[in-house]
This record gives sequence, structure tokens and C-alpha cells, in this order.
Amino acid sequence: MSVRSTWRASIDDPAWRAAFAQGRRDIAGAALGTMAMGLVAGVAMAKSGVGLGVILAMSLLVFASASQLACLPLIAAGAPLWVIVATACVLNLRFVVFSANWRRYFGGHRRLSRVLLSYLAGDPVYAQFVHRHPQPSATGRATAQQQGYFLGLALTNWAAWHVASLAGIFLADAIPAAWGLRFIGVLALLALALPMLTDRAVRCSALAAGGVALATASLPMGLNVVAAIATAFVAGTWADRRWSAR
Repeated sequence: MSVRSTWRASIDDPAWRAAFAQGRRDIAGAALGTMAMGLVAGVAMAKSGVGLGVILAMSLLVFASASQLACLPLIAAGAPLWVIVATACVLNLRFVVFSANWRRYFGGHRRLSRVLLSYLAGDPVYAQFVHRHPQPSATGRATAQQQGYFLGLALTNWAAWHVASLAGIFLADAIPAAWGLRFIGVLALLALALPMLTDRAVRCSALAAGGVALATASLPMGLNVVAAIATAFVAGTWADRRWSAR
């Protein structure tokens, strides 16, 4: 059976449709944070000096706010390509960790399905999905309810981001700088991140990373972010082993 036929059969399932609607409702709160972040990213991209075609392609294809905001100043400044690529890779390392867990749910699906689903699998989608479905199916293929719930979350989050991001791009000149969009972006990121602090190990990792990020804020080229990510990984691994052993 083709990918299209498989998903069409799932959509016809009442359980799939109910789960899809539930996903849309559950992501609604986080989607407000996503929209705030999308607006900030759109305005930042429009004012970066990079061509409209590039920023539209980045908004629609990259779909990764942190790396977009970090890489745009580097692109505008003419930084070496390897620096831009390395920055994007470091900031998106978390998706490698996420994908190891996503594999337990979607590893049995066809490759094309996995590629399309991975594009939609943002941070708030991951947090909400694993909270609702902590255990994957025994087959390695998502159940109809899991498929519907994932797409309800993911498509709502995707739409929220792109509506706000495109609005920010095309309305950037009409938005006063006095609105303090950078601060709104920080609040939006906090709204997305705080629900993910689900246990002691994660909270320990977040506190350590935040402390290092502040202590190294004066480093050039956003290297404090790299230091914070490395700290989060080390602290999280240590804390998980320490408290799991108990």
C-alpha cells in the first residue's frame, strides 16, 4: 500500500479524526507562544538585510526559529559558510535526541512518511505528544490515534508559525521598534520551554545551561549558546544517571 493510501485509510478512521481534534485543542496554548516567536523571527528576518526570496525560503523550508535567528546575522555579515552550518547544526542537535524517541513511534513507517513527519516535529509537538502517549506501540508503527494526535498537534503548530512569520516578514516596516519584539521572543521561548521541564534531571540541565549562557554572554558569534548547549548535555547526562541510579 502506498504512503498516500495508508494515510488516507487512517484519516477515514473515526478514532483518527477524534485524536486529530484533540491534538489541535491540546496545542492551542503553546501555539500562542509559537505565533509570538514566529512574529519576532519574521520581523528579524525582514530587517536583516537578506533578500526577500532567501528569507521566504528559510521561513517555509527551515522551520527552526532558533537556528534562523542565529544564522541570519551571520549570513548578513558574510560569515564563512562553515560557521553558518556549524551554528545551525549545534542549535538543532536537540532534534537528533528527539528523533531517537520519535523512532519508537514512527520507525516502522515508510521513509517518505518519516521525512515528512520529521519536518513537522517541532519542540512543542514533541513535548505534548510524549506526554499524551508515553508508550509507543509494540509494532514500531504509530496507532491511528497516535497518527491523528501527532498531525493535530503538528499541523496546528506549523500553521501558527507560518502565519505569524509571514506576517512579520511583510509587516515589518509597520511594526514600531518600541514594541520590544526581542523581549516578546524571549517570553515566547519561555512559554515553549517551561512545559518541557518535566523532571529533576531536565530542570538541572536547564539551570546549568542558563547559568553558563549568562556567564559567557560576552563571547563573540553566539558562542555562549554553544557553551550552554554543551553544558546542558553534560549536566543532563550526569543528573539522569545520578537520579536513575537511586
